Amino acid sequence: MANATPGTPVRVRFCPSPTGNPHVGLIRTALFNWAYARHNKGTLVFRIEDTDAARDSEESYRQLLDSFHWLGFDWDEGPEVGGPHAPYRQSQRMDRYQDIAGKLLAAGHAYHCYCTTEELDDRRDAARKAGRPSGYDGTCRTLTDEQKAAYEAEGRSSIVRFRMPDEPITFTDLVRGELTFSPENVPDYGIVRANGAPLYTLVNPVDDALMEITHVLRGEDLLSSTPRQIALYKALIELGVAKEIPAFGHLPYVMGEGNKKLSKRDPQANLNLYRERGFLPEGLLNYLALLGWSFSADRDLFSVAELIEKFDIADVNANPARFDLKKAEAINADHIRRLDVKDFITACEPWLKAPHANWEPADFDEAAWQAIAPHAQTRLTVLSDITANVDFLFRKEPVEDEASWTKAMKGDPVALLTTARAKLEAAEWTSGPEPLKEAVLAAGEEHGLKLGKAQAPVRVAVTGRTVGLPLFESLEILGKERTLQRIDAALAKLAG
Repeated sequence: MANATPGTPVRVRFCPSPTGNPHVGLIRTALFNWAYARHNKGTLVFRIEDTDAARDSEESYRQLLDSFHWLGFDWDEGPEVGGPHAPYRQSQRMDRYQDIAGKLLAAGHAYHCYCTTEELDDRRDAARKAGRPSGYDGTCRTLTDEQKAAYEAEGRSSIVRFRMPDEPITFTDLVRGELTFSPENVPDYGIVRANGAPLYTLVNPVDDALMEITHVLRGEDLLSSTPRQIALYKALIELGVAKEIPAFGHLPYVMGEGNKKLSKRDPQANLNLYRERGFLPEGLLNYLALLGWSFSADRDLFSVAELIEKFDIADVNANPARFDLKKAEAINADHIRRLDVKDFITACEPWLKAPHANWEPADFDEAAWQAIAPHAQTRLTVLSDITANVDFLFRKEPVEDEASWTKAMKGDPVALLTTARAKLEAAEWTSGPEPLKEAVLAAGEEHGLKLGKAQAPVRVAVTGRTVGLPLFESLEILGKERTLQRIDAALAKLAG
């Protein structure tokens, strides 16, 4: 079977339906298409499959565009940029589909099917009980004009079915190698509904043909439809609509919990969740690229530019890829640490304002934020973590966390905090964090405690939490007066 001609400029497409929130499986597919197009200096066509009026929405369409812009995807043809094959929304291309459906009917590649839903269900049940394939049995394949007229006289409506060939269909999948589908497993299928609306099975390959797509890279769940599309392509070539059959590559499933395919309804699948938590686009794309592909055996961290330089569809693994949130977070943390500190400061800005910030806007101290940012950058997993890490600087009092208080204030915290306060008050506060560390270390030694134990009640008294940014750098930035005031407040609470 002829596939895309070697040497032909690469043209790939990404064609989501605007239904609901974008999910990570969809973004992984978009990423592989985008990377393949950019690696081969080809063309990426962004097309919207919005023929399902009951499920599609303008809000979802806008959300798709916004998500792609956030991730840094660009496209050569499609919404916002136009192109020679406009329009790029299927709802605006209905005349093309109706015209081609008519041509398929006239050439004998398609036919009207008058079978009712009840008849189809009954025949499928009978086939299953007999151990036969339960697909369409071809009842209307050879109807005479008289039979058609009789059905129409009964008031029956008809769909349009494509006539599949009677021989096996073999093609070479770019990910899975050579595959063969026998005719009994790929029956004739509907391409136009009874109301005249074209189905995905028609519009998707027709648009690929008209837009001269050379490579179709899509999810494994669509593999079973490929032989049908190949047969349709052959008919379209005969009709002069298509030039050639594209090469197909089917990407592995993304698996969630319990070895199940990651569903759109799975919370981990929602792209917005990662954006709201403060994943960097670079970090998320790095991780998603690893779902079925690898940069090298010993390297998981790479930039988008490095991904584009290295990516080849031939290197995609056919085995299912498991979504691992902890690994995604770890990779994102690495990308945060890679940022220039100025870029890190800019990236954190949304989480330092309402509704994320838990302090009054007037209490935000830009100088303190600039000073603490380099220390925070090494500790974050996602950008939204910044709020809880730095709020002690901008609140009049630290966060009241009783669990942290109970955990830290063990033994004789009053004696330790009293000693620590005295030594901190006497310490040199203009020589960096080291004198402050020595003060708390000395306080701990007086009470038989190592630094880790000694600093725990100080940290909770000052920041409200048992974990956070480097303590002594934090004390230095907070300042002597506010630090001592908070230790005093903690002592008063313990006394009370």
